[in-house]
Amino acid sequence: MIGESKPGAEKGLIVEQISERDLRDLLDSEAARINSEAFIADDPVQFPRRFTSLQDIEIASLLASTIAWGNRKMICRDADRLLAMMDNQPAQFTLDGAFEELPDGNIHRTFFVKNLRHYLRGLRLIYQKYGSLQEMARRNGVAEAEAPAWRLVEVINRYLSEANDGLTDSRCLPLNLDTTALKRVNMALRWLVRRDGIVDMGVWDVIKPEQLRIPMDVHVGNVSRQLGLLTRKQTDRRAVEMLTERLRQFRPDDPTLYDYALFGIGMKL
Repeated sequence: MIGESKPGAEKGLIVEQISERDLRDLLDSEAARINSEAFIADDPVQFPRRFTSLQDIEIASLLASTIAWGNRKMICRDADRLLAMMDNQPAQFTLDGAFEELPDGNIHRTFFVKNLRHYLRGLRLIYQKYGSLQEMARRNGVAEAEAPAWRLVEVINRYLSEANDGLTDSRCLPLNLDTTALKRVNMALRWLVRRDGIVDMGVWDVIKPEQLRIPMDVHVGNVSRQLGLLTRKQTDRRAVEMLTERLRQFRPDDPTLYDYALFGIGMKL
């Protein structure tokens, strides 16, 4: 979830002795309010939803989530421009290697065309070998891993490095997998895996919704602390696991539904 918070805004919420039932009711009501078709138009999820083929959806999900930081309007503007650069055919553009002909330039904040080339070289290798990102995940034990999202990034990074003569690029995907909250990839996986037929697309079956982790940034972390859902001060991988485990107490089969609730509550602060 992409949110815009004002400095110190989270301090406006004070939760004292809220019962578990009231907390769940609050989370459920906010999740239902935000998880609606009206949400799509202003969120980066709109971009993978433009496509019907699995390959296009996967690549659009990865790229839109990669640049999903900062102002939401700017994110959507730049994601739209990025897909236009790819002739709105992300899979074909990647497989054809057409990215090598793109002129240098900025795409979004600190993500440039040179970073896109690095990313697409690796994705091209993956799609040539497996046909889809899901099949790569299936054949590399992503679903069997203790933390599927982190395992997925580990495997993708391996192919990115191989396709770029051993070079790595943290602008594409995080490299510090022991500590990163992996917010943007967890968000992309929510799009790909959750299947309630409202906002998220649910086109993957290799990972189950209960295996997903909350996409956590500083804003989500602060809201969670104010609600008493999280005690850890750091916004890191351990905090993601702690928060997700707490939310599983309410919905064991679908903890990341509450990503919507945390967003909605945060916007009210």
